[in-house]
Amino acid sequence: MGKREPGTYGNKDFDSFFTELQANFPQAELAYYQSNIEGELIGKIQKADDDFDGIILNAAAYTHTSVGIGDAIKAIQTPVIEVHISNTFSREDFRHKSFISPAAKGVIIGFGLQSYELAVHSFLKE
Repeated sequence: MGKREPGTYGNKDFDSFFTELQANFPQAELAYYQSNIEGELIGKIQKADDDFDGIILNAAAYTHTSVGIGDAIKAIQTPVIEVHISNTFSREDFRHKSFISPAAKGVIIGFGLQSYELAVHSFLKE
């Protein structure tokens, strides 16, 4: 974020946004993990039951290609909310399929960075 397709994803880097997110939700302990390696993401998801009460997952292009990430989510008890900054349904056809959605508690698409805030609100209202 902050460099790739700023018209779609904005100019703010995720570290800056995450600092703001933490300030907006002081009652929640938030952490984030980012990797471009599918296996590392799967490993983190597989450990979630021991480490987290919920996952907000933006798997980017892996959303549309990774059976492994979808299977990892099915194998854990920790609820997952799938988020996307852009409206994936207004983009290329291949982005209309998600291997995550069927296993997710919910999906938030197209509200920019606010998608993450909406997901945190959802977890806090439980």
